This record gives sequence, C-alpha cells and structure tokens, in this order.
Amino acid sequence: MRKVWVAGGVAVGLGLSFVMLLVIGVYVIAGNLVNGVAGGSVGLAKGAVPSAYKALVQKWGNLCPALNPALLAAQLYQESGWDPNVVSPADARGIAQFIPSTWATHGIDGNGDGKRDIWDPNDAIPSAAAYDCELAKYVKDVPGDTTDNMLAAYNAGAYRVIRARGVPAIRETQNYVRTIRTLSKSFAAPVTRVDPSKQAAGAISYAQSKLGTPYLWGGNGTADQGGRFDCSGLTKAAYERVGITLPRVANDQYNAGPHPKRDELLPGDLVFFSDDLTNSRAIRHVGIYVGGGYMIDAPRPGAVIRFDPIDTPDYFGATRVTEDGAKALPTSV
Repeated sequence: MRKVWVAGGVAVGLGLSFVMLLVIGVYVIAGNLVNGVAGGSVGLAKGAVPSAYKALVQKWGNLCPALNPALLAAQLYQESGWDPNVVSPADARGIAQFIPSTWATHGIDGNGDGKRDIWDPNDAIPSAAAYDCELAKYVKDVPGDTTDNMLAAYNAGAYRVIRARGVPAIRETQNYVRTIRTLSKSFAAPVTRVDPSKQAAGAISYAQSKLGTPYLWGGNGTADQGGRFDCSGLTKAAYERVGITLPRVANDQYNAGPHPKRDELLPGDLVFFSDDLTNSRAIRHVGIYVGGGYMIDAPRPGAVIRFDPIDTPDYFGATRVTEDGAKALPTSV
C-alpha cells in the first residue's frame, strides 16, 4: 500500500489522448536508441543490495578480476534472496548457501573475529567471493571468458570446465551462467543510458485500459475478483499481456532489469516506492511510468487505478523490465 504524499492524486480525466501520445512516443524512442549498451559498471545500483550488506559486497566483489560487486550480488540474491537464515533442502546454509562440507574447506574468517561462522554474512559473503576467485584461478587457462568459466565451475565443478575447455554442455550449468550474468545487470549501476523496452508500449496500453478500476489487496484482475488489482498485480498483468512474466510481489519485480536514473526514465519503466530508501527488499509499492512525471498505479484500498505523480519522498527508483531480466529472477526469494 502506498502512502498518499500528494492529496488527491491526478484524475483519470487526464485523457486517453495523453496516454496514446506516450505510447506512440515509446515506439519512436525504441526505434531511435537501438545499439545502446546497458551496464558494465562495477558500482552497485541504488538500494539493490540491502544496506547491511552493501559495503561487504562492494569490497569483496572486487577481490579478483573475474568478479565484480554486481556479479557477487546476483549470486547471493539467486542463492538466498539476502536471507541469512535460510536452509535449502540440500542443507545449504545461510546467505551464501554453503553446504557444510564445502564451508569446511572454503569458509574464511571474513571479519577477523577468530571464528568462521557459516550463518554470519560477515564471514559468508567474503567466503563466497574468495571461493569464486579460487575457482577463477583453477580455470584461468581455459579458453573463453574467465568469468563465464568461473561461474560454470561454481555450478558444475572446475574439473568439468577444464575437461570441456569452457562452459560444459550441461543445460543447468549453461542456464546458471546466463542467469547470473543477466541478473547482475539489475545490481549494477548503469554507466550509459539503458536501452528502452520494446514491450513498454503494450504494457502501458493494458494499464491505461484499467483506469478507474477499484483497488483490491491481492488482486490479480481475475473474474472472481471483479477484475480488480493491487499495485503489483496490475504491473504483473500489464507485462504478462506482452509476454513477460514478472514475480507477484513488488520488491521482487525490482530486479527484472537494469535501473535507469530519474532523468532517464521512459514510459513503461516500473517505478518503486519504499519507506527505506537503502533496501530494495523493503519496497512496498510499484507503478508503470507514463512520462511527464506520472505513473499509472493501483494506489490503495478505497482508491481506483489512476494517474499519480512519482516525485514523492518515498520514491525509490525504477526498473526497465527486460524479458531476459524477468526470466533470470529466482523462482523464490
């Protein structure tokens, strides 16, 4: 539920013509900005890593040339969703999901307190980085991209990468490399303009067709719910209409692509709001940007889907949804 920072919002009466001009504009922009390059920086996107772990990820993500902070963040998010207490069915433990036998040989005392604690992120995050870099050394003479080979070794074992002379022809391993590489773009602070989404216009068109629909907490727009939505239900349905499947919860949707700056927003970007501007896991509201400083959103119980301004004290940031980015998200975080 989003707090109402601006009384009254903006009426649906802004008009269909306003939205259609924005939709047309998305197609024009997309056609003019082909060949753009997203990301490439080792900096971390604003709030993408919880503040409790940001300094650790930034420091240890630069431990070796094959690793960077965004890549390390993607691995940790994929493994645990930043939950330091999670245990997998395979008995992998903590924020970095080490199996105890692997921890026994590769866990390090990252904070120098004389203990190697698998549950302590101050030990587990440095251990994950050190393990990555150790694997990178094992495969440094293997042909191909060292980082790809490092990730493949993390998933399948260094001996398989060495034997295959690159990423082995194992579907799970190839998917893992592709997933972490893609997901890392959501954690990196872009250094160049992010490419526009080709599906943005269709998502906006769907959202604007729902203007005036009453809000429903947990609403997915189904017939039994009277076609009503909550904030993330609306954004999920809008992008589902154009063939992109997003997670159900707003804070999970934040990692479905790279993060444009406020002055780089384009229609179709998802815009997010939070009471904690340092932690993407605390996001509690999302809308679809339509241009001019406005979004379409399902704001709260008692309200309807409408236009609202985005420049409020709780504005967190934005995501340019990509098909690959959405597919890279873990099924549960």
